[in-house]
Amino acid sequence: MLNRAEIFASIRNQIDAGSDGFAVMAMRIFDLRLIALRFGNTCGEQAEAHIAKSIGAALRPGDIVLQSGDETFVAILPGLHNRNHVLLAIAKLAAVFEQAQVVADDIPPWQTRVAMGVALFPEDGADADSLWRNAQAATDDAQRRGDQYTFHDPTSARALIDYHDLRDSITANRLETYFQPLWNLAGQRIVGVESLARWTSRTQRPVQPDDFVTFAEQNHLISALTRWSIHSTLRHASTLPHTPDFVLAINLSPQALSRGGVVEQLMDALNIWGMAPATIVAEVTETALARDLDLAVHALRRLRDHGMRVAIDDFGVGYASITYLSKFPATELKIDRSLVASIARDARVARLVESIIQFAHNLGLATTAEGIEDAATQRMLIEMGCDFGQGYYLGRPEPAADFIARFKAQATVETAAAK
Repeated sequence: MLNRAEIFASIRNQIDAGSDGFAVMAMRIFDLRLIALRFGNTCGEQAEAHIAKSIGAALRPGDIVLQSGDETFVAILPGLHNRNHVLLAIAKLAAVFEQAQVVADDIPPWQTRVAMGVALFPEDGADADSLWRNAQAATDDAQRRGDQYTFHDPTSARALIDYHDLRDSITANRLETYFQPLWNLAGQRIVGVESLARWTSRTQRPVQPDDFVTFAEQNHLISALTRWSIHSTLRHASTLPHTPDFVLAINLSPQALSRGGVVEQLMDALNIWGMAPATIVAEVTETALARDLDLAVHALRRLRDHGMRVAIDDFGVGYASITYLSKFPATELKIDRSLVASIARDARVARLVESIIQFAHNLGLATTAEGIEDAATQRMLIEMGCDFGQGYYLGRPEPAADFIARFKAQATVETAAAK
């Protein structure tokens, strides 16, 4: 469900009515999709209707509540001229989500969370598209920070991104590909790389990947960015010396997967650059999968059918890890750096990470530890049986050309030593 036309029409009605101030609030309801997954689509629809009714009951009679997606709602709040006015509405909505949701007799009481993002007219946008995008961006910021709500910040990094600058940079190949080495921990050798995009805007300001990738998702540039990433990665990797089982990990946005064409893009690019499908590890974050699970699963299964591997990135920070594992064809887990960083000083976290490794191996999945920062952490992971690792201790991300030159030089030295 994507109700953009009705949302835009409702926002335009407020603008056309001559309103001197109103708020647009985007709300992301976590785990709402799980109701449909666990109890069926009918129960899922009941849960959506229940949430919409609860939001409406907490707000004023004249406020407008619409559903914009599977887990996203929007409220248009007339007559709210500043943040203090909006805070009362936020407090009322927060109270709703502090309580367990009782949807129906055949669905157990269900506890959820909400992230709210707010854009104000006219300071945060003079048209429907700008207000809606800025409200969604604020919601993303709230979710990333772990906050319950955030107001649009026009000085934030994402707000300063110029659409035409990013679009033209993608088209003109002005982004850079960086490689970060992936190590076989037990064998103490590099067995692949993760490909990472880097972008410097035309103002010569480096932009964080989280900011420009999220911006691309919100502004219909993600397909073009994904296409660029695939071809740039393979173009660089095609110049590497042949090494058996060397892999290329490429991050894929669930939005790009859900829009289709990614499988075909990857297969065409592999043919162009003369590389085998088994070279590719498609990485998708666990938390992001919740947004477009069904479509992402379909695309990932097709990648597996072609011989590519599938990794769940940032594993351990999501909300329903076991549920997701039962739904899509992963070949490996990448354990989130927030867990890995603590194992040398927190025995409970160490036991948790070891349990994740054992759990994954019992399911036939390989494990990769992200964020290895010191020798003690690496040693513990080897003892736990973790298969692969990456992090600043093992190698920082660097321009792909620099990594390739160093890798070739090392391969030459090893070949000469073997003679």
